[in-house]
Amino acid sequence: MDNPLLSAATLPAFDAIRPEHVEPAIAAVLAENRAAVERVLAAQAGGSAPTFEDLVLPLEELGDRLHRAWSPVSHLHAVANTPALREAYNACLPLLSRYQTEMAQNAALYRAFEQVAGSLDAGRHEGARALVDQALRDFRLAGVALPEARKERFMAVIEALTELQAKFEQNLLDAMAAWSHHETDAARLAGIPAHALEQAAAQAAAAGQPGWLFRLDQPTYVAVLTYAQDRELRALFHRAWATRASDQAPSPTAFDNSAAMAGILALRHEAAELVGFANFAEYSLATKMAKSVAEVRGFLDRLTSASLTAARAEFRDLEAFAGHPLAAWDVAFHAERLRLARYAISDEELRPYFPLPTVLDGLIGLVGRLFGLQLERDAGVATWHPEAAYFRVIDAGGKVVGGLYTDFYARPEKRSGAWMDDCISRKRLGGPLQLPVAHLVCNFAAPGASTPSLLSHDEVLTLFHEMGHALHHLLTRIDLPSVAGIHGVPWDAVELPSQFMEGFAWEPEILAMISGHWQSGATLPPATVERLRASRVFQGAMDMVRQLEFALFDLRIHAEYRPGADARILDILGEVREAVAVVPATAYDRFPHAFAHIFGGGYAAGYYSYKWAEVLSSDAYAAFEEGGVLDAGLARRFREEILEIGGSRDIAAAFRAFRGRDPDITALLRHSGITTAAVAETASGSP
Repeated sequence: MDNPLLSAATLPAFDAIRPEHVEPAIAAVLAENRAAVERVLAAQAGGSAPTFEDLVLPLEELGDRLHRAWSPVSHLHAVANTPALREAYNACLPLLSRYQTEMAQNAALYRAFEQVAGSLDAGRHEGARALVDQALRDFRLAGVALPEARKERFMAVIEALTELQAKFEQNLLDAMAAWSHHETDAARLAGIPAHALEQAAAQAAAAGQPGWLFRLDQPTYVAVLTYAQDRELRALFHRAWATRASDQAPSPTAFDNSAAMAGILALRHEAAELVGFANFAEYSLATKMAKSVAEVRGFLDRLTSASLTAARAEFRDLEAFAGHPLAAWDVAFHAERLRLARYAISDEELRPYFPLPTVLDGLIGLVGRLFGLQLERDAGVATWHPEAAYFRVIDAGGKVVGGLYTDFYARPEKRSGAWMDDCISRKRLGGPLQLPVAHLVCNFAAPGASTPSLLSHDEVLTLFHEMGHALHHLLTRIDLPSVAGIHGVPWDAVELPSQFMEGFAWEPEILAMISGHWQSGATLPPATVERLRASRVFQGAMDMVRQLEFALFDLRIHAEYRPGADARILDILGEVREAVAVVPATAYDRFPHAFAHIFGGGYAAGYYSYKWAEVLSSDAYAAFEEGGVLDAGLARRFREEILEIGGSRDIAAAFRAFRGRDPDITALLRHSGITTAAVAETASGSP
């Protein structure tokens, strides 16, 4: 059969990919790659020392070929999940894991890379030195020097881990899809915004039911918790959200992630021990800016010291305003009321000014002002859903430099949250230039029958954040896929461009570009802009300690794991909350069971990266606060020193090249509204 996953077409044929294409395509590419690796190694045998051109470049081609086949599958699994696609996806995970571990444990390849490293002319390919150094590191992390039996065990562990992490995410998706709330009493829905009610009414009608049908997606959950006047309704939704994929009702027991979490931690620890690390946290940090668990713990403790007193004061202030002790399902509701009372501003006042099409147009305009780019929609490119779109990315000279897929609205078959992912990597390895393409995915509420999708300011920040990731991928000048764009960047620095872009969404000039009332077209009034800007630090310390709670929990469950003993997941969470949390947790709360950032993969023993990178991003953005928000010279320098370099340079050196000094924690604390005294106390601490 013609298999679209094996096509040489420039872009994936998302409209033609079927579940039955997946396993044959991946099996074929893996077989071809294995044979090609053997040919590359055979060509080196008995001859002169291998060169970068005859060893590394062919391997880069093979890696890119596999990525081009698997990336569309992985993306569809996240945005258009079906039982058949999931089965095909899961069938390929062990195949991919085994291949990747085989390559990383290939002693002949390792020796060849060592020879290349000793004679590398890095000047011929920007990023070549970083690529080779990272490859050698990854060989060691995969146990290339282990005895064969331990190599086999490491491979088996990684395969099992890959499957279990996917199972965790699938359980979460299924648990969320399994819950809904049908409501026929309009009085219970008092306070919930009209856009959320319209969506729920449409869902009820589609299901042939009267009234309103609420799904368990993030926009719905936030709308109910923030605005529903009925406290029991808020408690109902809170319990559903806080027990997702757990052993607690109402989550179906079939989707309980308890065993998956314990298994994931055990496998990660075993993998780390097999290659000589004391625990998975140490193993994880081998690829990051931070050098040790102690360094990360010290960083998080400094932020806690600076923030905790202020966070407790903010919570006392909120309870005093509410007039009674607050449960977890009360906090967002009363915080929104307090923000309205203190700053005369609310999300529902702002939403009409942020229709998604207007925000997106303004964001594209900002990208043009800063980096000379245009985004032009191309309706002729196939996508996976009618709501998805494709944009050609064009530079100031009119040349296409990349592409961007967007998918903005929540759906039951779509993973929750927001993310950017690599569809195609930049590549020029002697042939034509392959342009980078990114996916930008959010989960905003869909347009209603009579209204566009209206964003809260927090959702505006999310869109800016993900665009920052996309720019990092699209603007790379590096031609080697392994270190181009977001690849090869230390995980605790990869959030720098995304968090940096959030800063612009607070500026008056930018708010004028991205706002326009969906009925009148009027931009956000200047007085409202000032109130919004004043509210930026509202409960900033509470937000800080919430992120510190996640980061400390993640670090501790990986650093303190002991084989054969209870993983102590909930115990450690309780200890962390006792130390840093200010909002009381419920007995049924099973937050870890839905913590896909760490149990699904990516941020495992690395959630601290958000705050670590936010020090970098806040300090980088402070340069624009000092020199001009739309300063062309600063934007050019940020592009050249940060966005274009991918993983080709040491990120600390790159930051110094942009900022002229090492990063300073002061800007982060200031942007969070932390007191001057706290800033002075911790100013000496930097990543």
